[in-house]
Amino acid sequence: MRAITRPILASFLTVLTASALTAAPAPARAVRGAAPDWSACADDPTAQCAWLEVPVDWADTDGPTIQVAVARRPAADPAARIGTLVVNPGGPGGSGVDFALGGISFFSPELLRRFDIVGFDPRGVSRSNPIVCSTELLATAPPITVDDAREYERAVAYNRRLADDCAERTGPLYGHVDTLSVVRDLEALRAALGEEKISFYGTSYGTLLGEQYAGRYPHRIRALVLDGVVDHSLGVDGFLGGGAAAAEDSFDQFVRWCDRSIECAAHGRDVRGLWNGLLAAAREGVLWDPYVRTDRLTVYELVKVAVDSLYEPQWHALGRYLRDAEAGADPGMGMGLGMGGVFGRLAPGGVDVSEHNYPAVFCNDWAVPVTGYRKLRKHLKRAAARAPGMLFSPSTLSSVNSCLGWNRGTANPQAPLPPARTGPVLLVSARHDPATPYAWARNVARQLGPQASRLTYEGWGHVVYGRSDCVNAAVDRYLIELRPAGRGASCPGVEPKPAGIGAIALIEPLLFRLR
Repeated sequence: MRAITRPILASFLTVLTASALTAAPAPARAVRGAAPDWSACADDPTAQCAWLEVPVDWADTDGPTIQVAVARRPAADPAARIGTLVVNPGGPGGSGVDFALGGISFFSPELLRRFDIVGFDPRGVSRSNPIVCSTELLATAPPITVDDAREYERAVAYNRRLADDCAERTGPLYGHVDTLSVVRDLEALRAALGEEKISFYGTSYGTLLGEQYAGRYPHRIRALVLDGVVDHSLGVDGFLGGGAAAAEDSFDQFVRWCDRSIECAAHGRDVRGLWNGLLAAAREGVLWDPYVRTDRLTVYELVKVAVDSLYEPQWHALGRYLRDAEAGADPGMGMGLGMGGVFGRLAPGGVDVSEHNYPAVFCNDWAVPVTGYRKLRKHLKRAAARAPGMLFSPSTLSSVNSCLGWNRGTANPQAPLPPARTGPVLLVSARHDPATPYAWARNVARQLGPQASRLTYEGWGHVVYGRSDCVNAAVDRYLIELRPAGRGASCPGVEPKPAGIGAIALIEPLLFRLR
């Protein structure tokens, strides 16, 4: 639910910048419905890039259009080619073009041999008419956390001002970046590729695209892999509470590792007591970032450092961070906060606008009927009851809070999935996923019905493919042979190893701040 450290994946809360706009070739205008006009990608001549023309509003197919950027890495063995594997890394805001280009280091040699790997930047993202907003306005964002009625009203006012600004700067596409619109774009891409059916691999928020494409176009799905599963049937309590419980469970796993492993920098300590002390210092405004000594950490920022470290997971780095943060707590210093709660800020002198697509997508996909601080506080208290140590999930909290005051309608509100009318579907999930809870995969499997099969990775982290030979073999076998996982299928967890990283990597989670 954020950019994670494994190559090229970007999940649930990824922030991309306008610098990503250079990877595709300069567009020769696509002709709607025509086969893509492929040419060598600027960033990787071994892959092919093209443009797909689609309507801004699928309810008005004769109206304005946009160009969607597409990349393809052709199957290495054309004689053994099975078909097209469309990939999406989630976000919302992840670049499918980057995923396809980087797929050579992510997917197994056998998948690369047998499939064309195709990715596209969803509408409003990166190269595909990105949602852009005032950089100056983004830099004035209030803190993610909302602690009283006054802060609630401030968040509502800011969110509405930001939405107005982004809509004005982006144009009519702003109201048409929901996942169901992307589903229509994916179907247009399938037709343009000339494929009767496609295979699909999606991670994190990208699983929603796969789920909803399969629901609308079941006869166009050859194989469907959902890795790190999002449950779009959840209300506010289920979303906030499930995320908080997942963060708590993953932190519990880290604590247990620290208790048993001398490799943990906090080994031999009461790790929960250490954590609670850091939370208390953050509440009082006296917790310094151990690696950026001019900055103080809020509770939100401290929790975000911890949870972001659990995505890979980076247990060794988190242990060192907590140890060093304890040494940085200084009750004699005042209440100043260098970070100011600003997420996604560009450096001074940056461009006038910055890509900021998250609220435009998420708030069109999720109805968040939270009106007033008292109602929000009740939701947060119920979530905290499920996570007494973590208190909340930074990703689900920031998602909900980004929609406070949203008054532009929700084109694709939550609803249970219909039973799958495709062939077998494979859901892959880690037992201890900090971002998309294991329970979400169970619930989605129930919604999809008999066609859903599940593979459990009995380990840690967000997004499973690539974590073990066992996982890779099961996913590859399904994609190549259409053999789903058997009932109760699982793969053993592989305990994290030191990453050999320095201080800057220890604070990496802080470099992926969101608004």
